[in-house]
Amino acid sequence: MKLKLATLLLFALAPLAQAHTVLYTVILSGAAEAPPNASTGTGTALITLDFDLVTMKVETTFSGLLGNVTAAHIHGPTAVAGTGTAGVMTMTPTFTGFPLGATFGTYSQTFDMTLSSSYNAAFVTANGGTVSGALNALNAAIQDGKSYLNIHTSSFPGGEIRGFLTPVPEPSVLLMGTAAAGLLTLRRRRSQPA
Repeated sequence: MKLKLATLLLFALAPLAQAHTVLYTVILSGAAEAPPNASTGTGTALITLDFDLVTMKVETTFSGLLGNVTAAHIHGPTAVAGTGTAGVMTMTPTFTGFPLGATFGTYSQTFDMTLSSSYNAAFVTANGGTVSGALNALNAAIQDGKSYLNIHTSSFPGGEIRGFLTPVPEPSVLLMGTAAAGLLTLRRRRSQPA
């Protein structure tokens, strides 16, 4: 039984060793701003970091904003995960092609993270003056829960809606946990006297 469990865990962990794409979700709201505001705006985003291609895909949908969009980007790192404010890590003044002047919209763009233009110049300078330093710092901020996507508008220049990036669990991790729990339950049942 122990060999079967070890084999199952090995196969379940194998995809993790090969995973080079990491997904993060974002729920955007005025309540998540610092300080919070009464915006009726909402939104969601999916951020995909691909370490094989060295790209970051930003996909977002938003609606109900009280002002017209003036900028959108990712900030970080904050001092404490899930709270606070920080400077802009990605390109300024806004993501290329983001729907400016709108109160609702969708957006999908993939950025080449080997280019300095994908980052705020001040962020590159603060992280060793190299793109690799900026990429490592951006990745660390995102992994540590210290980065947020912010949509700025004419009504809220400091940001109308924002949300911290949250990792999407890998299916293999969820399956591994479910399989391990099932095997432990089965093992306990077999070891209990009848």
